[in-house]
Amino acid sequence: MASTMRYINIVSRCCSMYRSQRLEGSELGACHIPYILTLCRNPGITQETLCKMVYINKSNVTRALTYLEQHGYVRREQSETDKRVLLVYPTEKALSELPRIRSILKDWNEYITEDITEEELCAFMAVLEKIAKKAASYGELSETAGEGERL
Repeated sequence: MASTMRYINIVSRCCSMYRSQRLEGSELGACHIPYILTLCRNPGITQETLCKMVYINKSNVTRALTYLEQHGYVRREQSETDKRVLLVYPTEKALSELPRIRSILKDWNEYITEDITEEELCAFMAVLEKIAKKAASYGELSETAGEGERL
């Protein structure tokens, strides 16, 4: 039997290709979608929190936010209570892209599930949720592992 990750990666890569094609001609790429969605749902979150919410390392989040800031999709402000902390907010430009992004995601989900019954989809989503929770628990465990410990 093929590995679970092989199939998850195929779906992920194909989804990324689909998003990229649908975003062609705009300043946004497929990689920016998680940031826009998360920031629009949680304006004013810290970069640290954003990293945890999108499961992407700090350097990649910083790079993506720099790009989005340069293109007018986000703004970063120092926290008034802790000057070391940057808070990230979506701009009107990001908010105006939200319906388009949601439409792209909805269309993709409809496409990949069109041949699946409601019952199959519910069962699949329940299993996928368990897998995602288990994967997320690894991230939590690795954050709490001490110096020199390996999971």
